[in-house]
Amino acid sequence: MEFLNMILSGTNQGILWGIMALGVYITFRLLDFADLTVEGSFATGGAVAAMLISKNCDPFVACLVALVAGACAGAVTGLLNTKLKIPPILAGILTMTALYTINLLIMGNKSSIAILPTKSMFAIVEGWFKVIPRTYIILIIGLVFSAIVVGVSYWFFGTEIGSSIRATGANEKMCRAQGINTDSTKILGLMISNALVAFSGAFIAQQQGTGNLTMGVGAIVIGLASVVIGETIISSKRNFLARLISIFLGSVIYRLIITIVYYLGLGTEYTKLLTAVIIVIALSLPTLKGKFATNKRTKTASANPTDVTLNDELTDAQIEKEQAQTQVVQSVACETKEEEKNA
Repeated sequence: MEFLNMILSGTNQGILWGIMALGVYITFRLLDFADLTVEGSFATGGAVAAMLISKNCDPFVACLVALVAGACAGAVTGLLNTKLKIPPILAGILTMTALYTINLLIMGNKSSIAILPTKSMFAIVEGWFKVIPRTYIILIIGLVFSAIVVGVSYWFFGTEIGSSIRATGANEKMCRAQGINTDSTKILGLMISNALVAFSGAFIAQQQGTGNLTMGVGAIVIGLASVVIGETIISSKRNFLARLISIFLGSVIYRLIITIVYYLGLGTEYTKLLTAVIIVIALSLPTLKGKFATNKRTKTASANPTDVTLNDELTDAQIEKEQAQTQVVQSVACETKEEEKNA
């Protein structure tokens, strides 16, 4: 029973941290921007939520305010990079450093603010459904908000503006050639990313019962670990929705690994080392798979040289077919232009 409760607790943590991991995914994968603001904006979300809830503000409203605060932090990083031409990593470090003092001021020059268990959103929802234990309440709320975040993200990044953000990360020079304002897309992408990070920080602060200055330390590594694990399990060649879901799956798996290690008696001082090992293994898996597949093809080619010849012939035939199709398209285009001129 104790082991099951531990697994459930790790799953809850993974889902809530998954929102933060999605924010990291937006900057590192979609925008191709090495943003280190995350560690500061995560603590900003927790600080804003803790301060507002301690002042008897509705916890749901506190989460929304934390989301806006995170977006402002992302906007600062974007402006430093696009307008002042400060490199991405340095821009993120500068914002993160400034946020330490800003978070301290938000919490009234206190290093931490406690959130009474009865004032968190989990306590409020538990009051609505008294039969359901707190652990399952956290799981349900986490799944609901995660589904909303994934759904809205999937819709937004399919729109013209969202596609522009993705295109900026894929090929910035081509986007500029197409008339896209890449400075604006970068700033907007960073705002969305850090808004999600701060939103996650507000949830974590309520779950842990406190918001403090150091709660964002290591957040960027946790986010990257979740992204890498998710991409290892679900290929990046899958559709965009599957990739978004894989981020949460990676976050849950990472948290379960950490939770199980704690359960086995390993101290918390080994967490950073364990995280580094997990990331290295996840990053090296695609390379190892590629080498294994190459060795397998080599052995197959040595055993059946006739099959390799047939495959080469098929490849040549496909190339000739594609060339013929290209010539047809070009000839049709020329005929169309001639008809337009005659008309």
